[in-house]
Order: sequence, then structure tokens, then C-alpha cells
Amino acid sequence: MGSQFHLPAFSSTLLPVVLGVLTLLPHILLGELAEGESAGSSPLLQRAKRSWVWNQFFVVEEYTGLEPLYIGKLHSDMDKGDGSIKYILTGEGAGTAFTIDDNTGDIHAIQRLDREVKAQYLLSAQARNRLTDRPLEPESQFIVKIQDINDNEPKFLDGPYQAAVPEMSKIGTSVIQLTATDADDPTYGNSARVVYSILEGQPYFSVDAKTGVVRVSLADMDRETRENYTVVIQAKDMGGQLGGLAGTTTVNITLSDINDNPPMFDQRLYQMSIPESASVGSVVGRLWAKDRDIGVNAEMKYSIIDGDGRDTFDISTDPTNLFGIITVKKPLNFEGKPSYTLKVEGANTNLDPAFRHRGPFKDVTIVHVSVEDVDEPPLFDSPSYYVELPEDAEIGTVVKMVSARDPDAANNTVRYSIERFSDPEKYFYIEITSGSLMTVRSLDREKIGWHNITVLAMEMNNPTQIASVSVAVKVLDVNDNPPSLTHYLEAYVCENAKAGQLIQTVTALDSDEPLGGQHFYYSLAPEAANNPNFTLRDNQDNTAWILTRRGGWSQQDQTVFYLPIFISDGEQPVQTSTSTLTIRVCSCDQDGNVMSCNAEAYSLPASLSRGALIAILACIFVLLVMILLMLSLRTHRKKPYLCDEEENVHENIVRYDDEGGGEEDTEAFDIAAMWNPREAHQHLGKMRQDMLPEIESLSRYVPQACVMGGGGDSNVHGYVLAKLLEADVDPCAPPYDSLQTYAYEGEGSIAESLSSLQSGTSNTDHEYDYLNDWGPRFKKLAEMYGVLETNSPPMW
Repeated sequence: MGSQFHLPAFSSTLLPVVLGVLTLLPHILLGELAEGESAGSSPLLQRAKRSWVWNQFFVVEEYTGLEPLYIGKLHSDMDKGDGSIKYILTGEGAGTAFTIDDNTGDIHAIQRLDREVKAQYLLSAQARNRLTDRPLEPESQFIVKIQDINDNEPKFLDGPYQAAVPEMSKIGTSVIQLTATDADDPTYGNSARVVYSILEGQPYFSVDAKTGVVRVSLADMDRETRENYTVVIQAKDMGGQLGGLAGTTTVNITLSDINDNPPMFDQRLYQMSIPESASVGSVVGRLWAKDRDIGVNAEMKYSIIDGDGRDTFDISTDPTNLFGIITVKKPLNFEGKPSYTLKVEGANTNLDPAFRHRGPFKDVTIVHVSVEDVDEPPLFDSPSYYVELPEDAEIGTVVKMVSARDPDAANNTVRYSIERFSDPEKYFYIEITSGSLMTVRSLDREKIGWHNITVLAMEMNNPTQIASVSVAVKVLDVNDNPPSLTHYLEAYVCENAKAGQLIQTVTALDSDEPLGGQHFYYSLAPEAANNPNFTLRDNQDNTAWILTRRGGWSQQDQTVFYLPIFISDGEQPVQTSTSTLTIRVCSCDQDGNVMSCNAEAYSLPASLSRGALIAILACIFVLLVMILLMLSLRTHRKKPYLCDEEENVHENIVRYDDEGGGEEDTEAFDIAAMWNPREAHQHLGKMRQDMLPEIESLSRYVPQACVMGGGGDSNVHGYVLAKLLEADVDPCAPPYDSLQTYAYEGEGSIAESLSSLQSGTSNTDHEYDYLNDWGPRFKKLAEMYGVLETNSPPMW
């Protein structure tokens, strides 16, 4: 049993069908061989016999006919031609790209196929009984391959391209390699064999036909002449033969720069100018040595290689490394030198060794700088002045002669002055024309040790031109301050101190600062040199000791001693002073610690324990608390003011020349109305009805003539009565205390009048020696104001 294939009538498909038959021949022979082997085999091992076998079909892509394209025919030996067998086609493209006639087994392509989309299709075929739909043959697979035709042109996938090549490159220098892609089958014919050619860009560039490498074809191409080139490259398949498809792309080629051009200045001579007042670092001008190259190949370095201004001016390269900046290096002076000449060189910094023969890559130019005259401020002969002056210099002493001049050719007159903020207390004065700086006040180093004065110099004809200079005046020290004790102006001596015991170390302080250092000398004042109580020992190290001369000290005898100490310094002129040291007699414990310096404390028993002392303090605290509670309760019980006449309080006005009547005095001053401010305010215009006029209410012993008289005492008396009247009618003046007048004194005292009312009539000092004759009652006053008796204790 074999398979039959019916080829199509048209010649275009003859070759594929023949190839298909030749391909199927081995399978047919294998099928017949399998039949012979299976005839003698066991029925259990008998394998199903296949009546038809095939492998693959071929179909040309891009078929454009109107009728379906016949591919081939499937036929089974079991097909008797009665229509009982039905052919089934399944797999890739079945029903969409391929169809089969179920009666005859003819296969057709019903869709335009593209090999570049899908190169082959895998299909399955099977013969079935049309009535029962039972398979008569096992399902077999076959392949339909799509044969390629030249239907795709080469394409440059990455175009257009950008490339660069250095200028002046040699012929054959590679620029870029291009690759075109053809979607046709490279294994079938010449459809995918590409050949490259150049359509535009000759004679500068060429392309290799096989590799697609673009190369330089013209020597010494100069970027400065032409920088950009456009090259069109074509790729053609079919080996470049006629009828092949072609694709093109564009290559933009740029010539990159190399340093093949030297720099050059536009001018051989440049003219520049700058005012003489320009500060150091000021810009004079800018130079540019132009270079046809670009980038790093055009970077320059400038230098001044010659000229009389090499030390006055400087040149540097700006941040772009293209321009040269000329700046001032030293101060300019039109009167000193009005012009300068500079020889400036500009050179490339990046050289290409291959082009050194085109050098030198540098250029030179001349720069003439003119200094412009400017009206300058006066110029002092020194940038600053320093002067030392003793603090005892007399007023009018010349401190320093400052001098300034006009540096301009006009040489205007200069006037001097002191900036007021530099000498706010006006210690100095400067002569306006000569510049003599002198003192106008006494100096004191201890107050101001340095004077920093600013002297101004101004041109007479142009007040806007002002210069200043600093004059530092150091005030030198003179021994004009006496030494004095630093602190320790009080000391104490214990009652149990022995003779020769140190009770205090004293030091002195002097605001002067002698060059050799401070050195003080101590001694007791002449009036205390021979006192029996204390002595002084100078330690020769600017300190002195105060020592006791005796023992047996007692607070009962004397509590305080005053010891005058004489101090002198060692400089000329010698300055001296006397300071008084107060020494108190105190009771001390065995270690010398002070317990008390009061005489009352001396009577306390030495054996008083700490517990007893705490108990005493606790009792005192309890008593204070009780007193405070009683005062608080008494305050709360007070009424704000008295309303009833029974509760009116009568207070006495006490006179020194008359005794009060005590409780029996019923003519005393009644102030009940003042306890009620509201009631008193309502009757402000009424006089009190419970008493006689004010003059009579003072005392029945004061005559009316005294009140109306013109004496000094009567004036005081009238003043008191007037104030009393104001208190009567003023509710805001509460008379809570007794009014006591001191205008009258008692008689019969041996001290006579103690009043100070008449003391203002005498400007002389009072002598208080008579207080010692007034008896023991005036002993305290005699100790305070009088002269001590000869038997009083010594002060030192």
C-alpha cells in the first residue's frame, strides 16, 4: 500500500512538489518493509499498518494570487473513492492559513504568508470514517516550510550616526563601522548578502563594501576650515546586483580639534590707563591672544617678560584660561612715575608633539600703561607714631610733632586736628598749622595708661581730602600714690594671748608700678611707737606682723584698741600714709577660736554645755511665739473705729514745762471724731462741740498773750496749734499717738538747756569738756563728745 501525491498544474510549484515526493520515497519504502516484517509476526505483537506517510511540504511566501495556493494532496490506500473517508487537518494555521478538502485531501494556502513572521508550520493529518468518525489511520504530523523571496531591504537599525575624527588625520584612518541588517533568509540565495557603498561625502570619506567601515579618504582636513561633514552610506542586498533592494543611512562626522594653530594678539601695542589712587589688586586691563583652536588647545598662560613695570604690575589668567588680566602690584604715584611699559607673552599650555614643527605656539605684545593724576589726600611722614610721656608732665608739654604734606604737584597747605572720638576727655590739643601735639590736662597713669589719638590732616583748598594717622601715647608711671593697707583693717586679740604672740599679718597696696617692683616699709606711727600693748615687725618682704607686747587681756578693762601703722614706699619721691588697724579684745577657746568679742558674753560661765545653750534658745523661741500670738489676738479684737461716746479715747498732749494730770485730767484733747473718717467727713465744716478752741485745749497754764505774741517760741506754738486744727477737720490724719511738743523745757537742771533749737545761730564748734563736770548721768555723753580724763584707758 502506498501514498499518492497529485502535483499542481502550474510550473511555479513544480519544484517543491518534486522535492516533497523525493522526501517521501524513503518513508514509503520503510512502510512496505514494515508490512513484510509484520506478516510473519505474532498477532499479539502485530503493529497497526500505516497506509500513507509524508514529512514536509513547501510553499513560497508572499503569494499574491486571487485563488488559494495549492500545496499538495493527501491520499490513503483505504480511500475507495466512494466518499466514506474524511480527511482532517489540525495544527498551526489549520483553518486560518491552511485548509484541506475533506473528500479529496487537497491542501491549499488561503492566507498570504511571510517567512520573516513565521518560517514553518507544524500540522497534523488523519483519515476518519465519515459515518462513524472513527480514525482509520493514526494521526501523522508534517511540516509546511515557507520558502524565502527577496522582499526585505537592508536596514541600518541605529542610524543616523554621529562620529568624530581628529583633524589632519591620515588617509585610511577609521572613522566608524556601520552594519545593515537584512530580514531575508541568509541561507537561501543572495537575498541577505549586503554590499556597502557611499552615495554622498566624497572625496573626504569612503566605505569598505564588505565591512561597512567608513575611512578618511582625504589628507590634512582642517577643522578651522570646515568642521562638520554629512556622509550618506547605502547597503544593497543580492550582492549589489541589479534588482537587489537597498537601504541608506546618514553619518554626521565632526572633525575634532587638535592644537595645530599658534595664538596671536590682535595688536602689537596696547594702550591702557589707571588712576594713581587705584589700590593694590585693581584691574588695569585685559588681553586676549586669539587661538583658532578650541577647548584645552586654546588655553593660554600669560606672563610679563620685560619692561619697566614688571615690579609694579602683575598679569594672571582668568578662570576661562583665555584672557590675561593685568593688575596693580604696588601703589602708584603719578608724581613719581606717570607711565610704564610691559612686554607680555601669551603661550599655549597644551602642546601636541606631532605639530611642534608648526610652532612656536606663543605670541608677544607691548602694553603701555599711563598713570592718571588724582587729587590725593595728605601723606604723613610716618604710618603711625609712638610716644612715651610721664604722667606728671606739665600742661602744655609738646608730646609729638606730626607732619603731613600734599603729595600732588599743587602741594596745598595742610591743616591738623584731633578726631574727637579718639580723645573724648580732651587731654590733648594739636596746633592747627604746625602739627604740635600737646597736653591740655593733667595725665594720670592709674586712670588711663594709654591714649590712642587719631590725628587728621586736611588739605586747605580741598576739605574732602583728609588723611589720618594714629598716635599712641604711653603714660609712664610716676610715684605719686601713697601705699595703704589692702584689707585686714580689723584684727582681734584673745584674752589669753601671751606677750610676743602674732595677731595679724598686714600687707600694703600701691597703685603705682615702679620698674624695680614694689617695696614697702612698715612702722608704728610716732604717737603709738612706745605703746605698751602692741608692736610691729617689718618682714622686709612687703608684709609686717602685729605682735602683742604683754599678756593679761580683759574685755572688762578695754574692748577695742586702735593701732596707727605708718607705711612708706621705696621710690622717689617717697610716698607715705598712715592706716589705723582696729584690734578687738575677744574671748577665745583653747585653740584660739573666737567665741565672743562683747563684754556681756564674758560673764557667761565657760562650762555652759551645748545642751543648755539649746534649751535656752528653745525657751526664747517659745516666748517669741507666745508674744506674736498675743499681739495677733489683740489686733483681731480691735474695732475699726469708735462709735459710742463711752468708748472715746482721750489722749494727752504732754508739755515739758507742765506735768500731765494723768487719769484725772479731763481737759485733754478729744480725738474721737478722727477715729471715724466717714463721720468726720460729713461734718467737715463744723467745729467740735466737746471742747474749747484749740488754744485753750493745750494747757490752762499757757497764757493767750504768748500765743498771739511775736516771739520765736510763739511761732512754734502757733505751728503746733495750726497742725492740731488740721487734724480736727481732716479724717485722713489719724492721731493714734500722743502729740508731744519740745518747744519748752523744764527748769532747774544743772545742764541748763539741751535743746538744739538755738544751735543754728552759732557757727562755731561746741566745746564738750564741761560734760565731765555734770556727774555720772552724763558720763556716756562725755565719752562720746568730751575729752577723756587722764585715768581713761589708752587707745593702743
